[in-house]
Amino acid sequence: MTEKTTAPQAAVWPVKHSPLLRAPERFISRSGLQELVRRLTENLVGISDETGEFLLRLDDGRVIDTKGWAGWEWTHGVGLYGMWQYYDQTGETAMRDIIDAWFAARLAEGTTKNVNTMAPFLTLAFRYEETGDRTLLPWLDSWAEWAMRSMPRTPHGGMQHITLAEENHHQLWDDTLMMTVLPLAKIGLLLDRPHYVDEATFQFLTHAAHLMDRETGLWFHGWSFEGNHNFAKARWARGNSWLTMVIPDFLELVDLPASNPVRRFLIEILDAQVAALARLQDSSGLWHTLLDDPSSYLEASATAGFAYGILKGVRKGYLSEEYGPVAEKAVRAVIDNISDDGELQQVSFGTGMGSDLDFYRNIPRTSMPYGQAMAILCLAEYLRTYY
Repeated sequence: MTEKTTAPQAAVWPVKHSPLLRAPERFISRSGLQELVRRLTENLVGISDETGEFLLRLDDGRVIDTKGWAGWEWTHGVGLYGMWQYYDQTGETAMRDIIDAWFAARLAEGTTKNVNTMAPFLTLAFRYEETGDRTLLPWLDSWAEWAMRSMPRTPHGGMQHITLAEENHHQLWDDTLMMTVLPLAKIGLLLDRPHYVDEATFQFLTHAAHLMDRETGLWFHGWSFEGNHNFAKARWARGNSWLTMVIPDFLELVDLPASNPVRRFLIEILDAQVAALARLQDSSGLWHTLLDDPSSYLEASATAGFAYGILKGVRKGYLSEEYGPVAEKAVRAVIDNISDDGELQQVSFGTGMGSDLDFYRNIPRTSMPYGQAMAILCLAEYLRTYY
């Protein structure tokens, strides 16, 4: 696939100013949304790294394809979750069959346990809940027990962001809440293990304590207990988008009463973040890859994640309807950046922890499974909200 980094010409949409959830004039039909999702999915499962530029080469000799659909990484976990969300809403069996085929192939191969390879188990938990297929139960049980008992912890009990390539000793990252903590909560609810849910709740609180920027309401990418610092203090877009996505998803899963202090706290920090996002959104509807740096490039996967989380937050009542136009503008921008062959363009490659802000400015852009998936999540939530 030829790499593209420039956005297509923006479509001309009819202007509307109605807040979310008030049945605004639709700028795209239901069938049009579904066709976009199908195109995104076809592109997702067909992505390849023709040059080998984006292969992950490990010290033990393994080579991990983070772009291709045959790998097992967080990129695929987010992809599966996007497809599952769409299938759950529409019942399209072709989407379900892609999910099931991926699990059949990957579970037969196996992989190393870490924060990122835990990500697919969120979708596997939903599939087990739907099918009751007991052959899936040992996988859910063993991986959740590993996350509870064996996954390395930082000081003060946070989940260390250990990956295939790096130990990331005593580091907390935004990504962990999406990749490991949300699956752990879902499995805990599914298997009636409340201590899993308690641990997931604690992880939200300790990550917020170390990663949220009190000055802006945005989140830093990471925290190190070795030196007690937030690395480059990068208010990185996709890292922030994991929070916008995962907080509404977690609150929906655990379904805490309105008076519960954890629910109230998570809603407050979500609102603070989204208020900051509303101020920083570009006129195009996208956000910059460094949210508070207009000189950094505009990035579409984070924009899709923000749109998903804000749409869901408003629909569930966690956020005010005043954020509706922000989400709607972002959805339009996502659609404008889907190419004719179903690629979400302007997507930054997988991004480790940067020691300076130029690290984030210089991350290349390329087609990635999570870009497609975050666009699918965005459009599926828009479909659920409006149609």
